[in-house]
Amino acid sequence: MVGTGLLIIRLVVGLIFAAHGAQKLFGWFGGYGPKGTGGWMESIGIKPGVAAAVMAGLVEFVGGIAFAAGLFTPVVAVLLALTMIVAMVKVHGPNGFWATANGVELNVILMAVLIGVAFTGAGAYSIDALIQ
Repeated sequence: MVGTGLLIIRLVVGLIFAAHGAQKLFGWFGGYGPKGTGGWMESIGIKPGVAAAVMAGLVEFVGGIAFAAGLFTPVVAVLLALTMIVAMVKVHGPNGFWATANGVELNVILMAVLIGVAFTGAGAYSIDALIQ
């Protein structure tokens, strides 16, 4: 049962991260691609914007797929959590806590899930379990 629960958590969270990465990298799902995202990143002080957009997109896309699959889960979870810290500091932090005001609430939840799974392990239904 624990393995099934961890699989559901990893799939949902990992695929959401992958979709956000695809927005940044490919412009999928209503995203703006590297140039559009990079321009927005520059507007909030993250320079060079396009390089930052590609880096964030790669971490979210590849990391999200790896997290969903349960591959190198602790390392991937920490990398994804770092993207949440940047989002909190540069985007959501000034808006307070609540998600209704675009605050850090969702980022905190995602970080708790990521770090919790990093400490718990990916579970029985993961690539990590197969390669141990």
